[in-house]
Amino acid sequence: MKELSDKKFIERVHRDTGRAINRYSLIENNDRIVVGLSGGKDSLVLLEVLAMRRKRIPITYELHAVHVDIENIDYVTDTAWLAEFCMELDVPFHLIKSTVDLKRDESKSKCFICSWQRRKELFDFIRKFSCNKLALGHHRDDVNETLIMNLVFNGAFSAMPPKLKMFDGEVETIRPLILISEEYTKRYSKIREYPEELKRCPYGDRTKRNAIREIIDSMESLDKNARNNIFSSMSHIHEEYLTIKTK
Repeated sequence: MKELSDKKFIERVHRDTGRAINRYSLIENNDRIVVGLSGGKDSLVLLEVLAMRRKRIPITYELHAVHVDIENIDYVTDTAWLAEFCMELDVPFHLIKSTVDLKRDESKSKCFICSWQRRKELFDFIRKFSCNKLALGHHRDDVNETLIMNLVFNGAFSAMPPKLKMFDGEVETIRPLILISEEYTKRYSKIREYPEELKRCPYGDRTKRNAIREIIDSMESLDKNARNNIFSSMSHIHEEYLTIKTK
């Protein structure tokens, strides 16, 4: 199949994101949405698509881009560029500086502890500014990898839902890129010439996830539709053919 032109490809990503938003009812009129802007390609794609989408639809919603800078971890993000990027999209940019105690729980990885702190700062911001949704840049491949990881390491059939209510329904996390592949976010970011992160986090341990990615790659060598089928399996659960725990 002939590859789509850059313009058509960008339009397709926007259309597929809109399809996810409509299918899973992710955004409603007058929502106040915080976008977790890490500076990576996925969060940049997410913010741009959500910001540009407001110009074409009959509802209104508010966006806030929030970047959490953990000051005592040795990584570098070009926050000046992020601020300019947000200004071009007419989205307020908020920079939150924080620190984390990486030794507070030796049983947890440093990556987990840092991620937990970032998420805490985002939820604190949401409460402070009376927002009601947190948009995260997870895509379809993140969901597939999480599903297989939970099967292998946790013995559970679970992944990342399109939306999830938290704090007794006070806040809802949403994943508008859930129908988009990582291949698409990579191409989108290349077309738009997003800059690379200046210095990656030294604790970004993805050993298990990379291993799972290799497993999924091998599945795809058996069936070219493997990635789509893994994702679709979460909507086609035949309980009568599963071992159900009895009381």
